[in-house]
Amino acid sequence: MIAGVDASSIAAYLAASAQEPVLHVDEHDRVLGVVPRSQVQEEGLITRCTYIFVFNSAGLLCMHQRTLHKRLYPGYWDVAAGGLVSAGETYLQGAQRELEEELGVCGAELKPHGRFFFEAPESRLWGAFFSCCWDGPISMQPEEVQGVRWIDPRQPWQRDDEQYSPDSLQALDLLQSGYFNE
Repeated sequence: MIAGVDASSIAAYLAASAQEPVLHVDEHDRVLGVVPRSQVQEEGLITRCTYIFVFNSAGLLCMHQRTLHKRLYPGYWDVAAGGLVSAGETYLQGAQRELEEELGVCGAELKPHGRFFFEAPESRLWGAFFSCCWDGPISMQPEEVQGVRWIDPRQPWQRDDEQYSPDSLQALDLLQSGYFNE
């Protein structure tokens, strides 16, 4: 159980999340239709996702630990806030919504960096990623985030006893490699 969140609240949250309408896209990021999130998961459909790298003015990156009841990568550490783009949203609108929901960051100017395709046995998606500078408070969404810490991504930061979300690691690698024009 999450502090301040009971099992029935988690169940309600998960049920609502499963019914959330999201975009189904093809290998070229062309929209094929709108489907419930649960269908994406059950059928391995390609969807759209956002990744937001939150840096502070000292250059540290905010990373968060996913709750244990998340369907994908439960308990993993994630170097980017974000999530699936809802039907009717642009990548930017989805990024703004997810950033406010997960970390309570509202009004930060998001800098777009580009898109990439991620494919793993458990997930296929087009990801758009953004970065911002934020020195304000972090307010974790208890249904999705169970911990936060700041790291220096220019220094070794990964710990042997932790697991990390592979899709956001790929996005961070692309950002740090200069793959995208900034």
